[in-house]
Amino acid sequence: MKEYTLNMLSHADQVKGQGVLSAYEEELALVTGRLDRVEGDGDDYHVRVRVNARTIGDVTHIHTVNPEFFLQLPLIKAKGIAVGSVHFLPETMDQSLHIPKLFRKVFYSYLIQFYKSMDYLVTVNPSFISKLAAYGIDPKKATYIPNYVSSKRFFPVDEAKKKELRQQWGLDPERFTVVCAGQLQTRKGVMEFAKIAERLPQMQFVWAGNFAFGSMSDGHKELEQLVANPPKNLLFTGLIDRDKMPQIYQMGDVMLLPSYDELFPMTVLEAMACGVPILLRDLDLYTVILDGYYCKAHDNDGFVQQLLQLSTDRDYYAKALQMSREGNFFYSEEHVLSMWRAFYHRVMEESIRKQEAMRRPFKRMKELATGGTR
Repeated sequence: MKEYTLNMLSHADQVKGQGVLSAYEEELALVTGRLDRVEGDGDDYHVRVRVNARTIGDVTHIHTVNPEFFLQLPLIKAKGIAVGSVHFLPETMDQSLHIPKLFRKVFYSYLIQFYKSMDYLVTVNPSFISKLAAYGIDPKKATYIPNYVSSKRFFPVDEAKKKELRQQWGLDPERFTVVCAGQLQTRKGVMEFAKIAERLPQMQFVWAGNFAFGSMSDGHKELEQLVANPPKNLLFTGLIDRDKMPQIYQMGDVMLLPSYDELFPMTVLEAMACGVPILLRDLDLYTVILDGYYCKAHDNDGFVQQLLQLSTDRDYYAKALQMSREGNFFYSEEHVLSMWRAFYHRVMEESIRKQEAMRRPFKRMKELATGGTR
C-alpha cells in the first residue's frame, strides 16, 4: 500500500485559551490514523499525518496564518496541495483586538492574500464562504466542515458529581449554576454576563477564560476592572487547562454565551457534549449551524427570562436539554470524521494526479533515452 503525507502546520499553541487551539487539537486527534483509503473507495493508500514537519507533504494543511508558513507556500504548492483554515476575517478581528491603524491595514492585506494563495480553504461556518467571496476569493475553493469535540474528554455527569464539582470550585452545590467559557473580550458579552448575574442573585455564574492577547484584547481596561470587582455571585476562574475544562460545563445547569459575534464557538460543542442546555444570543450566524439545538434571546431582559424559566420549569428545561443532546449527536465523531475523510481524499487524489503529471515528461524522456541506446 502506498503512503502519502498530510502535514499539519500550526502555531496555535503560542496563545493559550483560544478556540483556534482547541479546534486544531480536536481535529488532529480526530483524523490521525483514520484517513487511509481502503478497498472499495478506489486505489488503496495510507495517509501519514505529521505535525510541523520540515519535509513537504503531499497535502499541507495550514491552520494558523504565521508568515513562516506563508513563505513556504511556493515549495508546498510545487509538490502538492495547500489547504488553509479560515478562523477569522478582518471584520471579526476588529471586534476582538485593538490593533494599531497602520499595522491593521498591512495585516488585513496579508491575511486576505494568505487565503487567496491557498489551493483550498476550510471554514467551520458556511456563512463565511460568501464573506470570503466578497474579498475576491473563489467560493469554490472553500469547504464547510464544522468543529468537533471528543466525547472521551467532554461528557455528562450525574447530579451527585455535578454538586461535588461545584464544591471543589468553591460554589454552592445546590444553587442553579450558569457557566460560560471564552476569552475576556467585549464582543464575547462578558459585561452582559455580569449584568445578568447581578439581576439574578439567586443563581451563581462562572466564566472560565482570560485575556489571551493581553492589553490588545478589546475592552481590556473595563473588563480588567470587572474581573477585579465582580458581582458576588460571579466567579472568574482565569485560564483553565484543557484537561480541566469539562468540569466547568459539568458543574453547570446551563451554558450562557451572550456573544455578539462568533464563527463556530467550541464552547457550545463542549457544553453540548457535557449534557448542558445552551442559551445564546439570537444571531443569524448560528442559524445554519445550530438552529434547533439551543435556546435564544435578543438582549439581557430575554436572557434573564430564559434563565428564570429554565430554573423553574422542569418541562422547559427538559426540552432545552433534549435540543442540546440532538446538537451533540449531529456533530458526532462519525459525522465530522466522514466530512474530513471525504475532503482529504479529494485533495490528496488531486495532489497525486499533480505529481504524476509533473513526473510524466521526465518518465517519457527516460524512456526515449533508454530506447535510443538499444
